[in-house]
Amino acid sequence: MEIKDVAPLSVVRQHRRLTLPQVGPASVEACAAVAAEVEAAGLSVAGPWIFAARGLPRDTETAFDLDYCLPVAGGSDGLPALHCAAAIYEGPLTGLFSDGYAPLLAAIAAAGLRPTGDSREVYHRWEGPDSPANRVEIQIGVAPADGG
Repeated sequence: MEIKDVAPLSVVRQHRRLTLPQVGPASVEACAAVAAEVEAAGLSVAGPWIFAARGLPRDTETAFDLDYCLPVAGGSDGLPALHCAAAIYEGPLTGLFSDGYAPLLAAIAAAGLRPTGDSREVYHRWEGPDSPANRVEIQIGVAPADGG
């Protein structure tokens, strides 16, 4: 686990309110819409895809807010800065929660940190849902050490 501060990012985004099983299917349409908007606006991509969640649940039935974001140079929308605990997960999406989120959440708890409810997945390498070569950075917002 790494504790770090992520700078604000200019992005183009599509917002959805959905459940965990809906994330993958919704990503096809949402990411295509974002890519089309970036192209139509003549913006330059400035980083990997980011899925930014608020109130990510620990079950498959609870709806939460998710923004499918593509960082761009010179866009007018933005993701705010994030103070977070982060870890890299490599592998197929089937292991993202058991082998990515679960160990990070356990490390956060063991360190006595308090999650803020904001989380992000940064897709540094994406080769498909079943690929062992995917590289996803999981960022879970945590309250600063001073509690502020």
